[in-house]
Amino acid sequence: MTKVLMVVTAADHWTLNDGTPHPTGFWAEELVTPYSVFTGAGWDVDVATPGGKAPVVDKASLDDSAGDAGTLAEVKAQLEKLEPVLSQPLNLADVNAADYDLVFYPGGHGPMEDLAVDETSERILTERMENNAPVALLCHAPAAVLATENAPGGSPFVGRKMTGFSNDEERAGGLADKAPWLLEDRLVALGAEYQKAPEPWASYVTVDGNLYTGQNPSSSRELAQRLVKDLA
Repeated sequence: MTKVLMVVTAADHWTLNDGTPHPTGFWAEELVTPYSVFTGAGWDVDVATPGGKAPVVDKASLDDSAGDAGTLAEVKAQLEKLEPVLSQPLNLADVNAADYDLVFYPGGHGPMEDLAVDETSERILTERMENNAPVALLCHAPAAVLATENAPGGSPFVGRKMTGFSNDEERAGGLADKAPWLLEDRLVALGAEYQKAPEPWASYVTVDGNLYTGQNPSSSRELAQRLVKDLA
């Protein structure tokens, strides 16, 4: 059976450029939809967070403006079913990522706060890239690769095709002017070959060898289905 390690942010806020904590967490659709696609394919999924802390859903991801009514209703229903799993995640530091066929990072602004500087996640990502083992990051979750920017010999993500939440999308969401940094800018500065959809909010997925990325919440299903197709 294919085994997936889902690395979820444990942050419940994102520190803005004026020091204000902005309530956040993981984005519901970006966790729930891939989880459902993976388990629907018969895959086994473990959830882990830094410190084994129960992750917090970003309440904005459950708002009526977060998606179409049908998708939102399905996400809420699935999220409720996952409560037992999310209430007792594994401690990321105790996990052997080599035991998993895929390491998957859902987004939300939370990863900008914790995974972007998390040493355990950095080690996992570096080892996955060195071993050409599948890794996928969605929306804001590519912030996790920034933890590798000072790695000996350079980040393994330099020159790799990636996407992630764009500057235009951050501006449209109203947080760009308050952000301490923007993901698109930082990925470009890191040396990744950043790509994005022609229009904001459209589903967009990139694949570069073992590295899979999705741009935004709309990309959740496409990314998960592509992984199932490629790794089955």
